[in-house]
Amino acid sequence: MKIGITCYPTYGGSGVVATELGLELAQRGHEIHFISYSQPIRLNTPQPNIYFHEVDVSHYPLFEYPPYDLALASRMGEVAELYHLDLLHVHYAIPHSVSALLARQMLAAASGGRRRLPFVTTLHGTDITLVGADPSYLPITRFSIEQSDGVTAISHYLRERTLKEFDIKNPIQVIHNFVNCDIYRRDERAAERRKEYSPNGERVLVHLSNFRPVKRLADVVEVFDRVQKKIPARLLLIGDGPERSTAEWLVRRKGLQERVLFLGKQDRVQEKLAVTDLMLLPSELESFGLAALEAMACEVPCIATRVGGLPEVIEDGKTGFLAEVGDVETMARQALDILGDETRLREMGRRARQAAEERFAASRIIPQYEDFYRCVLERAS
Repeated sequence: MKIGITCYPTYGGSGVVATELGLELAQRGHEIHFISYSQPIRLNTPQPNIYFHEVDVSHYPLFEYPPYDLALASRMGEVAELYHLDLLHVHYAIPHSVSALLARQMLAAASGGRRRLPFVTTLHGTDITLVGADPSYLPITRFSIEQSDGVTAISHYLRERTLKEFDIKNPIQVIHNFVNCDIYRRDERAAERRKEYSPNGERVLVHLSNFRPVKRLADVVEVFDRVQKKIPARLLLIGDGPERSTAEWLVRRKGLQERVLFLGKQDRVQEKLAVTDLMLLPSELESFGLAALEAMACEVPCIATRVGGLPEVIEDGKTGFLAEVGDVETMARQALDILGDETRLREMGRRARQAAEERFAASRIIPQYEDFYRCVLERAS
């Protein structure tokens, strides 16, 4: 198949999933065309069957806000026609599904109704829970979802919330996020790399996100502070975003500068995850929790909040722990309990890895997308 993929190319879950999906599909022989305003962050090396088409947004004095959605629609249509794409797959409803709808209509008009370009929309979370629920965007979000030739959601939680809040009549298929377990794993070099962060055998905790307020970065620091007062520990903060400055000041106020490392955005996060003992993900909301899954594949249990799709990923007490939002005391206690028992920690890590392999491995999830594409194409023909 020849598939056009559009996503936000920045450091966030939807962009990561879309990019990894394209890479996996390309390895299975499909021709993948990424269409976006910038090259996706994880598309950092040339790959067979992968093409990138930049959307050029003109800045005219007339426009206070350049109309990216219109430029995207035009580019989608151009790429689809030039490269004979079979379908478009857009990640994040707003504005990508609206642009795909316009591209479909333009191609149909140009071909006299002979060409119909199907498009699939994957809902990731904040396109529904924040942006789409805004009264200004709700009608167009609902319309674009209903006009999609196929709709998927990354968790049962997100599917049910979309159906309820938007009164969607279309069927929405749940296809969970995935992880490549051949890449995300502990390897024989992990012990040596660990010495960089744990020179004296300290426990290593980690948080990975885009540092938005919903990730509750201050709670990460508060939990770690309680842990490091009882056992020697280091904290790796991977990512960047609007809450970084606040977290840096909190770290300084607590005198943790020597124990907390801000690593910024990382291309090969699996190498960092594989040297850690425990992930902290105290988010206010997660529609799935991709960071937790990537950690689990590296045999790293996760302490997370009992919200959104996280209970679909983490089995409380077996592959990680769940707590209520803001309950830093419980999270710290859970962290200390598991970090203080090496045998239990490693066993939980092995169970986390097993769950990632059995339920969320790319080799299991990618065929679900391929089957979904085929069904969409059959209905559209």
